Amino acid sequence: MHITNKAKLIAMGLILTAGLNMAGCGKKTAASQPPASPPEVGVVVVQPQHVTLTTELPGRTSAYLIAEVRPQVSGIIQKRLFIEGSDVKAGQVLYQIDPATYKAAYASARATQARAEATLNTLHLKAERYRDLVKIKAVSQQENDDAQAALQQAEAEVAGAKAAVESARINLAYTRVTAPISGRIGRSSVTDGALVTANQAATLSTIQMLSTVYVDVVQSSAELLQLQKQLATGLLKKDGTSQARVKLLLEDGSAYPLPGSLKFSEVTVDQSTGSYTLRAVFPNPKQTLLPGMFVRAVVEDGENPQAILVPQRGVTRNPGGEAMVMVVGAGEKVEPRVIKVARTVGDNWLVSDGLKAGDRVILEGIQRAKPGTPVKVVPFESKQAVATGADQQAPVAKK
Repeated sequence: MHITNKAKLIAMGLILTAGLNMAGCGKKTAASQPPASPPEVGVVVVQPQHVTLTTELPGRTSAYLIAEVRPQVSGIIQKRLFIEGSDVKAGQVLYQIDPATYKAAYASARATQARAEATLNTLHLKAERYRDLVKIKAVSQQENDDAQAALQQAEAEVAGAKAAVESARINLAYTRVTAPISGRIGRSSVTDGALVTANQAATLSTIQMLSTVYVDVVQSSAELLQLQKQLATGLLKKDGTSQARVKLLLEDGSAYPLPGSLKFSEVTVDQSTGSYTLRAVFPNPKQTLLPGMFVRAVVEDGENPQAILVPQRGVTRNPGGEAMVMVVGAGEKVEPRVIKVARTVGDNWLVSDGLKAGDRVILEGIQRAKPGTPVKVVPFESKQAVATGADQQAPVAKK
């Protein structure tokens, strides 16, 4: 009985001693742990850079020149002399109107002119004789005056006859309907045998010059005011050329290979839409651009040789709606910074105020970067490169 109790006491003492030793070891381990390291953040150092700022605007293409072909004399179409959809040259004959009546009118006008000229010759000789005879009193002054008046009347009749001949010749030439400009001709609205009238409302066909095209784009007046303000404050600068350069994006999203230039800006704002029209000119040697196509024009607004750009992922909004970033300031501590942004440039914000060259903006680890807390700075590019390398190695590991 005593032995059993003694054994129990010894066992309890051993257990208590082991517990005290374990507690002491735990305190020693906790005390030996180093302090927690500051959180790691990826930053980008702000550096001024040269940026050309552009605006992308929707627009439509239109032909550089458009000519509607109409007859200038009446008659029956004898023949159409072009292929629909082909390229024609200025002065090329497109339609032939029956010229029979116009040839007859031309011949009649020439005959009238010949008769008037013959009469003029006779009266001219008579007036010359009377001018000499009146000097020696061989004829009266009245007879001489009548002869001179008859000569002048004959001269006027000859002039009128010549004008009639020219009019008849022009009408005869108009029976050959020619192309007023060079370009691509559309479909014909009449066929052989159709009756046409002079200066009719309906067109025979339409020719469009496509070697050069217009692109009409629309911009809001608010954007215009913002652009003018940026130019006035020096945030933007013109490159010194009188015409802004324009690039073009086609309907399928591809880029048009040839640049254009801005030629015209509307002086009146459309009251219904609050926008105005800009017109650009583009060369179109391969006739890739057709009238009526929807395009997007990229217009160069200006240049900023010392632009401050910040990636959009590093910009947030405070409760007041102001743009702000987290920067690493003195003592490697996080500081909130309110900034002013002017516009987007790709995936960056153009900063007009609040940042300067050398500022370190936090792009990664913002959740751990509380204002006033120290952080460990790591270049954001390096972190991206490591992540990209890991992503590239992942498929290899799977193999």
